[in-house]
Amino acid sequence: MAHPISLELPQRDPRKELLARVEQAPAAHAEAVLDAFDLLQELHERRVFEVLRGLLGASDKIVETAVGASDSPEAIHALRNLIIIGKTLGSINPELMQCIAVASATTLGSEKKPVIEPPGLFSLLSQFRHPELRRSIALINRFLEVLGNQLKLRGSKSNNP
Repeated sequence: MAHPISLELPQRDPRKELLARVEQAPAAHAEAVLDAFDLLQELHERRVFEVLRGLLGASDKIVETAVGASDSPEAIHALRNLIIIGKTLGSINPELMQCIAVASATTLGSEKKPVIEPPGLFSLLSQFRHPELRRSIALINRFLEVLGNQLKLRGSKSNNP
C-alpha cells in the first residue's frame, strides 16, 4: 500500500524576508539612496523639518484659524467669486483670449504709459470705415446687451419674493 509523502514547508517569517530585502536595498539602489540622503540634508539645512514639526504641533490652532477666517461673509463671497471666475475663464474660447492678449499687449503693453492723443471728430468717424473696429464695437455691444439682460433678470428675481 502507498504511503502519503509528507510535505513539510518551513515556516515563513515575513520579518526575516523584509530584513533581507532591507539589507540588499543599499547595494541594489545605491544611487537612489545617496540622492535621498542629499535631499534629506538639504531639507535639514533649510530647516524644513523644523517648520513641519511646528505645523504638526500647531495643526489644531491652524485649522481653527482657517475655519474662523472662512466663516466670514467676505470669505464666502470671495470663494464664490473665485469659483465663478474659474468657470468663466474655462468657458472662454482660448483663441478669443489670445486675441485679447495680443490687443492688450499691442495697445497697452508697449510703453509704461500709453500716449494716445484723442482723435478729432472727423478722424474718429473715418475710423468707422475699418471693419475690424466695427467688429470690436459689435462684440462690446453684444457683451453689454447680455450684461444688461442679466442685470434686469437678477433685479426682477430679487424684487419678487
